[in-house]
Formats: sequence, C-alpha cells, structure tokens
Amino acid sequence: MSRPRDAAATKAALLDAATKLFGERGFDRTTVRDIANLAGVNQALLFRYFGSKDTLFATVLATQSRELLEDSPAEHLLRNVLLRMLEEKPRREDHPLYAVLRSSHHDSSAELVRRQLGEEYARALASLTDSDDAQLRADLVLAWIVGIGVLRTVFGKQPLAGADSADVAALVTKAASVLLEHTEAG
Repeated sequence: MSRPRDAAATKAALLDAATKLFGERGFDRTTVRDIANLAGVNQALLFRYFGSKDTLFATVLATQSRELLEDSPAEHLLRNVLLRMLEEKPRREDHPLYAVLRSSHHDSSAELVRRQLGEEYARALASLTDSDDAQLRADLVLAWIVGIGVLRTVFGKQPLAGADSADVAALVTKAASVLLEHTEAG
C-alpha cells in the first residue's frame, strides 16, 4: 500500500508503526523494513526522516514523554503520569513500558531511554522539592513509578493490576509528597 506524498503524514505513520512494533518486539527484534511495511512506505523514508532506527526509537519515547511533561504542571506531573500509565488499556504487549523493558539491554537504546525518559522526568520532579538531595528524591519516585508499571502492566500482579487508577494515583502521590513536598497530593 503506498501513501500519497505528505511528509507529516508519513512521519506520523512511521512513528505509529514504530511505537506498535517496539512495544510488541522490543528494539532488537524490530526491523526498519517491518516498520516501513506497517507504515505503508519505503524504508528509505525512515532514514530520510529519522536517520536511523536508534533515532526513531528515541523519538517514539521522547514523543510520549514530552506529551505528559507539556500537558502537566509540575505539581500535577506525578499524578498525571500515574493516571495515564494506569488507565491505558492496550494489549499488555503494546504498552510503551514493554518497549522500554524489551530494549533496555541494547546499549544505545538504554542510553536513549535514560536520557529521554529519566533525565527529563527527573528534572521536572526534582523541581518539586527544596531539598539538597532533590535529584535523588526524584530518582526514587521515578523508580517507584517504573516498579508500579512493571507489577501492574507487565506481571499483572493483583491487587495492583485490578485496582482503580485514581485510587492508586491518590495513594502514590500522597506518599510521594513526603519526598517531593510541592507535589499535589491525592
């Protein structure tokens, strides 16, 4: 299937296809050809718009990450991240967390994950405390968020997997406000 010439639509189709395939297969088992085929374009266009599979992976993660950062005032970021992560109802293997976990052993993608997700979120979360150890506090909260996502989404651990998203977010933000005192609790 070929697409009409529209750079924005082609880039969007490549991003959508990459998001789906990275989630299903991880970085290593996703090929440029598979992404292009799913997007309905020639793989040369992936290189034209993104330069490499590594850059496309980083773009996928950054797009998802920045949407939340841009849509949330800092004091609501933790709650909004939790609600979005917990309310998503895709097949478990399509969840963005799967892409991160399946790709974390790949050196360049692990670096991209650290840079794109960790640093941007850590910086935003660190702004929610006046403590001298703000970066450590932010990293602790990030680790907790990832752990919650893994237990709920990847492992389906009960009662967390079946818990109401708003209830989980309220409990976590209340507890996290001890570390990040400017977080809107509950």
